[in-house]
Amino acid sequence: MTRYFEYGDEEIAYLKSRDKKLAAAIDAVGHVYREMEGDDLFAGVVHHIVGQQISSAAMATVWNRLLGTLGDVSPETVHAATEAELQACGITFKKAAYIKGFAEKVVSGAFDIDAVEHMSDADAIAALSALPGIGVWTAEMLLLFNLGRPDILSFGDLAIHRGMRMVYHHRKVTRKMFEKYRRRYSPYGSVASLYLWAISHMDVPGYDRDYAPKNARKQKSKA
Repeated sequence: MTRYFEYGDEEIAYLKSRDKKLAAAIDAVGHVYREMEGDDLFAGVVHHIVGQQISSAAMATVWNRLLGTLGDVSPETVHAATEAELQACGITFKKAAYIKGFAEKVVSGAFDIDAVEHMSDADAIAALSALPGIGVWTAEMLLLFNLGRPDILSFGDLAIHRGMRMVYHHRKVTRKMFEKYRRRYSPYGSVASLYLWAISHMDVPGYDRDYAPKNARKQKSKA
């Protein structure tokens, strides 16, 4: 059964009361049905490592091979597999080493995956991004799309920046400006993220211009 990020009238009313320009964007977009990933954090970490720098289609193929080999993606099944078996699924040598190392830390107790789910956002991001192969942006996406955390707004996400430029008519979103918006959206930064991503696709009526200089627009988004 498909699971979507859950939000409702309370979150929308709050964001609209805090920001008139975002309110207009919310009205233009309507409800966003953003599909969630699985709620198993270990599998989520492995999934993100596997999917780095490959297409969605390639990712699906590799993941299905991995499931066929392991049965399920758990600390125990990954730990029991060899790096060669992981590579045979289409995973690079470097990624296979990251995944094996992660499984070994979880199985040995060096990394408490269950504890992450009970940490604050900042502590969970710090813990996850300390893992080889997992950066801050990936950790933030894990919190949002695996754990359903309500207040995730990623400074490292290029599509979020584009959405902000389009909504607020900025040529560039500085860290200072970004933190101002983060405070304004909190505690519902994740819902604001959904709308900024939707706007960034440039297919919402009334939102068809990125105000960044042309050379800045060539960068690829992450959403």
